[in-house]
Amino acid sequence: MAGEIPDFHAEVRTGTGKGAARQARREGNVPGIVYGGGQDPLAISINYNTLLKRLKMGRFLSTLFNLKVEGQDDTRVICRSVQRDVVRDVPTHVDFMRLRQTSRINLFIHVTFINHEAAPGLKRGGTLTVVRPEVELEVTAGDIPDHITVDLKGRNIGDVIHISDVVLPEGAVPTISRNFVIANIAAPSGLRSADNEGE
Repeated sequence: MAGEIPDFHAEVRTGTGKGAARQARREGNVPGIVYGGGQDPLAISINYNTLLKRLKMGRFLSTLFNLKVEGQDDTRVICRSVQRDVVRDVPTHVDFMRLRQTSRINLFIHVTFINHEAAPGLKRGGTLTVVRPEVELEVTAGDIPDHITVDLKGRNIGDVIHISDVVLPEGAVPTISRNFVIANIAAPSGLRSADNEGE
């Protein structure tokens, strides 16, 4: 059920305090800390370019990572904060939190659409307009869904698909309480203009 959790590589940072953190930055690394999970905090350093690449991919604070540190067991973590230089806007420190299998976290989960060929609205030339390609859900760290599925079977032009229309994986709940729209089936442009002329 769980999706592919990306690996995130780091090294143990020797020494703590401002001096050790400055040393890590001089070596092209960003200092960080891993805490929680009933274990002692672990001081780490992360390659600056690797971190920057991940940050540019987006959703860094809501992505679950498999933290790999030499000499340590792999750990599931989620980033809790990224401190930045106020002038240059570059990362200067990262905080990660260890997660137990039972931890509840908010993650963006991909939406997959199936049975396009069984939707009368699409057969008539309608267009599937995806409003939310991802949905933020509160899930259990030990059972993260790879995606949620929207079945288009029987859907017609003008149909609107809400989050309440989707069967969510067990234990997963939306982080937004209102019944928001995920997608709709819009009329083809030719049909829309004909309707407008009729009016």
